[in-house]
Amino acid sequence: LKINFIDIATKIILEAPFEKPTKNAFDLDYIGIKASQFSFSRLSKADPVLGVDMVSTGEVGCIGDNIDEALLKSLLSVGMRIPKKNIMLSTGDTKAKTQLVEACRVLVQNGFNLFATKGTAKFLEENNIKSTVVYWPDEKKTPNVMDYIRNRKFDLVVNIPKNLSKTELNNDYQIRRGAIDFNIPLLTNARLANAFIYAFCRKPIEEISIRSWDEYKN
Repeated sequence: LKINFIDIATKIILEAPFEKPTKNAFDLDYIGIKASQFSFSRLSKADPVLGVDMVSTGEVGCIGDNIDEALLKSLLSVGMRIPKKNIMLSTGDTKAKTQLVEACRVLVQNGFNLFATKGTAKFLEENNIKSTVVYWPDEKKTPNVMDYIRNRKFDLVVNIPKNLSKTELNNDYQIRRGAIDFNIPLLTNARLANAFIYAFCRKPIEEISIRSWDEYKN
């Protein structure tokens, strides 16, 4: 933005005269987003969920005309794939479910098939969103989520950790690890999943522009 916010903040703290940035200063010409790359597929039995530790093996920064384009470019560059048809959802606690409910509605409106564990399926049903129930790994019922993962019937798995109970940890781990082992794109953060869903629904991959760095600098 070519605005020295530290200088402005310092003047405000010192009650010195300062020039307030205009709204036009925040009209961005382009947006940059950096995505981390992980190597969970090389780490046998490791739980592919992120915490406070730095576990990425690299990062890729990409520039787009808007947030959707920049996000898609960055995630695609580190191996994420845009789903074609079937999406599996296990959306964690109530907060995460609420964050994702409208994104799920958008998915259905765009022709995607939703598969969900019981709690998530019930929450979606209460919000008039259709989904197919898949049972937990430790349940001896069909359709079982692990059978679908092994047969690669999902194009994307969204698994948001819920709590630290033994049952939750075991089931969620098997789903996440299964997604990695069978090369299915996995998201474990509700905000990122929400942003990614909106991005690929609003921005078809065919419309993503390939431009050089010099074009953005100019």
